[in-house]
Amino acid sequence: MRALSSTEVSSLSVLSIACVAVLVNAWRSDGEPLFASLAISGLAFAFSYALIPWTGDVFIRRGYKGKDLSKKNPIELPEAMGLLSALVYLLAIVNFLPFAFKRDIAAATFAPNDKDRIIEAAEIENGRFLHRFPLEKLASYGFAYGTLATVTILGILDDSFDMRWRHKFFIPAFAALPMLGLYFVDFGVTHVVVPLPLRPYLGDLVDLGGFYYLYMAAISIFCPNCINILAGVNGIEVGQSLVIAFLLLLNDALYLSPKLHQPHPAAESHLFSVYLLLPFIGVSLALLQHNWFPAKVFVGDTYCYFAGMVFAVVGILGHFSKTLLLLFIPQIFNFCYSAPQLFKIVPCPRHRLPRFNARTGLMEPSVATFDEDKPLRPIVGEALKVLGKLHLMKVETDGKGRVTEASNFTILNLWLVWRGPLREDRLATEILVMQTLCGLAGLWIRHSLALLLFTADNRF
Repeated sequence: MRALSSTEVSSLSVLSIACVAVLVNAWRSDGEPLFASLAISGLAFAFSYALIPWTGDVFIRRGYKGKDLSKKNPIELPEAMGLLSALVYLLAIVNFLPFAFKRDIAAATFAPNDKDRIIEAAEIENGRFLHRFPLEKLASYGFAYGTLATVTILGILDDSFDMRWRHKFFIPAFAALPMLGLYFVDFGVTHVVVPLPLRPYLGDLVDLGGFYYLYMAAISIFCPNCINILAGVNGIEVGQSLVIAFLLLLNDALYLSPKLHQPHPAAESHLFSVYLLLPFIGVSLALLQHNWFPAKVFVGDTYCYFAGMVFAVVGILGHFSKTLLLLFIPQIFNFCYSAPQLFKIVPCPRHRLPRFNARTGLMEPSVATFDEDKPLRPIVGEALKVLGKLHLMKVETDGKGRVTEASNFTILNLWLVWRGPLREDRLATEILVMQTLCGLAGLWIRHSLALLLFTADNRF
């Protein structure tokens, strides 16, 4: 167990006291749930920040450990520490619910003369009839909680048993089934707006029916796995998740802005997104403090699945799943770029993270080698040569023109092909800056450029 420094203790104490004061005031004054969510997120940050170093030794003793191969003197670090962030997040959501529904509970249980109210026999037998309570809103939190808890269990199993990729790939879709069922009974919209050039042929709307549910199931598979695929350097898993979370908050703010006519039809959905994202940002910021270069802990697959499913949940239950994908442009590219190795078209080594050069202290593209015993198929080799000429990978050939070596198919290795060797923290920073710029471009496409293909932005 690593003790916190006096500076850390004092800072976390001040933050916790301030957050508790905000919560007390929010409860007494019937304040906005947003302030309560911010306060609970601050407490989640403080709790996560302290809990990670306190429990690191316990994880190592239980076998959850790994060596940082990108350091000159690798030492064993606690692995799967993202589990703590996921558990604290789930605890934060549960504690936020009384604040989210305080006004609704008061309205549903209020009686004009409460002290003198006579309790009827039917109420004793069947309980209070909460006909004014928004059970459909509570259901969204409940089903979101169940989905996130289930995918957290998947992450624990993966970190414990090192499951094969093909065995775990589709499991997030099963975790999302209750959420998709809620979407069916609570919202059920499966129509998509047709772009203007196609409307003479298809009409204004097209009903995708069951295919829309397959699309949402695909999102619940893609989001957790794409975070897990774009990994390999300190801070990159948590960093990309935080960038996406802040971009989602920016998108939510566009719908909640006082400049728009409020209440906006989508305001409740985007408030739901905000309430789920704020505590996620809190626990992720705490984890990033310990996982950034030089890392003191590893996040593990648990965090990757948990973070990706948070985004899938807010996108599906917040009814902006198509916008969500515009914030995953680097992850979509990385998945498509990795596909030849993921689907075994090109041999895939156990680890594809960039290679650390101990002499220079810099990260270089890692490579897959193809010996004469297991040569590439001629058509695959020719395709790799073309990619090499386009500077989309580093390719080595022998005297006969046969491809003997190629950089691994990840965006991290591709970035190093383009930029040359980089220090690990510089590589992570540049990738996160690129993620931010791509996300901002995605929001601009959604709310500005899309007006060239559609009649209006639904913000207005």
